Amino acid sequence: MDYKGYLDKCIMDNIFLKEDLLKRTNEIEKIADVIAGCYLNKGKVLICGNGGSAADAQHIAGELVGRFKLERNALDARALSTDTSILTALGNDYSFDYIFARQIEAYARTGDVLWGISTSGNSSDVVKAFETGNHFGTYNISFTGEGGGKLKSLSDICFEIPSKDTPRIQEAHELVYHLICDLVEKKLFG
Repeated sequence: MDYKGYLDKCIMDNIFLKEDLLKRTNEIEKIADVIAGCYLNKGKVLICGNGGSAADAQHIAGELVGRFKLERNALDARALSTDTSILTALGNDYSFDYIFARQIEAYARTGDVLWGISTSGNSSDVVKAFETGNHFGTYNISFTGEGGGKLKSLSDICFEIPSKDTPRIQEAHELVYHLICDLVEKKLFG
């Protein structure tokens, strides 16, 4: 196998997706505006995903609760993948499809932001969370790969990365998460 050629292709795919983001700064700013508006209205951001996306949810929550670049007041953000007692109880008593939906039922209020991450857009627990969020009046923002999957129709904003390659999608998502956290801080505290 030509490992150098393979690695070159992976890096070029990453560059292509990052260059595509240059055309989408208005979309990124709109997401930051929605989140900043949620905070101005005393709302919160609830974030969910599985596997690497669960880690991303925790990363985003950490940036919002702690700080990104500015010393400022904490912002209410919760990664729904962090409480193992809740996750395992819900998975056992209901089904793992409902591990986020039940938490949305418990925590969400009209006007809160529900931020779901699924590279396929079809993660059943994230889909159920968005269905529940729609019932409770959350503003649903999904981060997906190409096509958006089932989440697309359940989202107020579906930020699709034009790829089906999970690692490349996640790499592009991470840059956008950071840009959003940066803009939210600037809009609220800058």
